[in-house]
Amino acid sequence: MKKHILLFTVLISCSFTIFSQEKIEISQIKEGWKRSGKVAITFNQSTFSNWVAGGENSLAANAFINYDFNYRKGDWRWDNKIITAYGMTRTKSNGTRKMDDRLEFNSVVGKKASKYWFYSAFFNFQSQFTNGYDYKTDPDAEMPVSKFLAPAYASFGPGLMYKKDDQFKFNLSPITSKIIIVADDYLSSIGAYGVSPNDKSRYELGFNASLYHKKDIMVNVSMENILNLYANYLEDFQNVDVNYQLNIVLQVNKYLSTNIQFHTIIDDNISKKPQFKEVLGVGANFLF
Repeated sequence: MKKHILLFTVLISCSFTIFSQEKIEISQIKEGWKRSGKVAITFNQSTFSNWVAGGENSLAANAFINYDFNYRKGDWRWDNKIITAYGMTRTKSNGTRKMDDRLEFNSVVGKKASKYWFYSAFFNFQSQFTNGYDYKTDPDAEMPVSKFLAPAYASFGPGLMYKKDDQFKFNLSPITSKIIIVADDYLSSIGAYGVSPNDKSRYELGFNASLYHKKDIMVNVSMENILNLYANYLEDFQNVDVNYQLNIVLQVNKYLSTNIQFHTIIDDNISKKPQFKEVLGVGANFLF
C-alpha cells in the first residue's frame, strides 16, 4: 500500500511540476477533425565471430504506432488515441520470443461547461494481439499466460475533463465501470487476472483519473506522459491501480529517430509486485 501511495504521489507531482513550468496560450484551432500520428520501426542486431569476450548473435525488431484523431465543433470536443506495439527478438539459444505486445484505445467526449472545463464521458480498452508466455517457468512456451482478450480491460463512465489544449488534459470520472475479460477457457478456470474461477469476466465500479501531457523538452526531443489511476469501490479501495506510460522521441531527421518507451503497471489483480518495462530503439520513424 505504501508503494502505491508513493508512486502515485511521485507521478502526479512530476506531471504537474512539468506543466507548471510552462505557460500555455490557447490558440485558435479550426473546427473539424485534426489527425496526427507516427509509426516507429526499430531494429537491433548483434553479431559475434571469434569474439574472445563472448556473446550471442541476436536480432530484435519492434513496431510502435501512436495515432490521435480529435474532433472539435463549437462547445464539443472528442479526443481519440490508438497505441499499438509489437516486438520480437531472436537468439540462437532461446529462439524467437515476443518482447512487446500492446493494443490500447482511448476516447473521451466533452461538452464545454466553462472556459477549460467540460462535462465528459470516456472509454478505454486494453488488450494484446498474440499469446504471451512466462519464459522463466516455461522456457519452451507450451502454456500461454495471456492471449488476445485474455485479459482485456474495458473502462467507461461520466465525469469532468479539464482541457486547455491538445498538449495537456485530465479527466476525472467518479462513477467508472470497469470490466475485466478473460475469454480463454483455461485462464478463466484458474481465476486469472482477478476473475472468479470459471468466470469469463469481472465487473468493478470505481473512481478513475487520467492525465495526458506532451511537451517538447528541447529541439527535436519530445516527451509524452500518460497516467491512469483507478480505485475499486467494491473491493480494496485503498489499493490504487496505476498505469503510467512515458514516451520520449529524439528526432534525428524526418525519417530517423531514437524512441524510448517506459511503462509501469501496479494492479493487484495481475501481480502483487509492480511491473516495469523499458524499450529503447533506433530506427525509422514516419509521421502522418
